[in-house]
Amino acid sequence: MKTAIVSEFKSSQRVKAFELRIKKDVERLGSQVRIMEFCGGHTHSIIKFGIDELLKGYVRFVHGPGCPVCVLPTQRIDLAIELAKIPSTILCTYGDLLRVPGSNGKSLLSLRSEGYDVRMVYSCLDVLRIAEENPSKEAVFFAIGFETTTPQTALLLQKAKMMGLKNLSVVSNHVLTPPA
Repeated sequence: MKTAIVSEFKSSQRVKAFELRIKKDVERLGSQVRIMEFCGGHTHSIIKFGIDELLKGYVRFVHGPGCPVCVLPTQRIDLAIELAKIPSTILCTYGDLLRVPGSNGKSLLSLRSEGYDVRMVYSCLDVLRIAEENPSKEAVFFAIGFETTTPQTALLLQKAKMMGLKNLSVVSNHVLTPPA
């Protein structure tokens, strides 16, 4: 299945059709289009497959801020590590942050292997259940993401208030996307 999906995008006929359609749409707009790629993976793919050259003069690719985890200052990682070390604390965050080292070379994953309560969540709303199941501990959600993730974090706080949870807190590390 995966191979079939990928092979469709490697078809030279399909690429040519996309190229012509994009160029036609840009000409209709009357000015070059700017597209911001967010992370190094995007930039790598655009350059590797020659998309930047293919659409030169029609599309200007702007290098964005990087993914929220990649651009998170080391001091914020250090803060997460220090929070996780506080007794009776459960530090909750997304999985992509767990392996990022702080200034001392330690990561949240290494802290977990030392016995600290660091948990990966798939949704910030998972923290509600964790706080509810552990009333004698503070569930700290170390929030990360672009501004598109702030509504979910706000919903987490709203639901925690509605549920009367007093042991849930958020450390916001949301990143604002600069205009292209």
